[in-house]
Amino acid sequence: MPDFQNFEMTYWVWFAAAAVLAIMEIFAPGIFMIWLALAAAATGVVTLALGFGWELQLAVFAVLSVVAVFAGRNFLRRNPVETTDSGLNRRGERLVGQLVKVVEPIADGRGRVQVGDSPWLATGPDAAEGSMVRITGVEGATLKVEPAQG
Repeated sequence: MPDFQNFEMTYWVWFAAAAVLAIMEIFAPGIFMIWLALAAAATGVVTLALGFGWELQLAVFAVLSVVAVFAGRNFLRRNPVETTDSGLNRRGERLVGQLVKVVEPIADGRGRVQVGDSPWLATGPDAAEGSMVRITGVEGATLKVEPAQG
């Protein structure tokens, strides 16, 4: 059984934790672990400068983690991550502007249209089966359509 009685938590533990958390961010991207890595690195610096015991080190890390996560969250709100594909993970929004065929008449504002190999719920003006409509928007898993012109 390992002996933890003589374990001394030094600043190197925090620097190692920061490195591990940063590596975890690379393999599981989500822009979350990097804030904890920064908190661990800052805890290492504070520990190096002031030489706290492990209890206070953990408290400093907890406080810095909360501060780092909220600061990171606010930073990302002000500076969102740009992507070349604005429809990534929003399949429905990618469909806006496409012409699709009505496979179940749109009556009283509801029907179905064929998108690829799948029928989708659609809302919009009444349209006969087989007519073409244009997708104008998405609400949840329902497409908003309008009659296709020309």
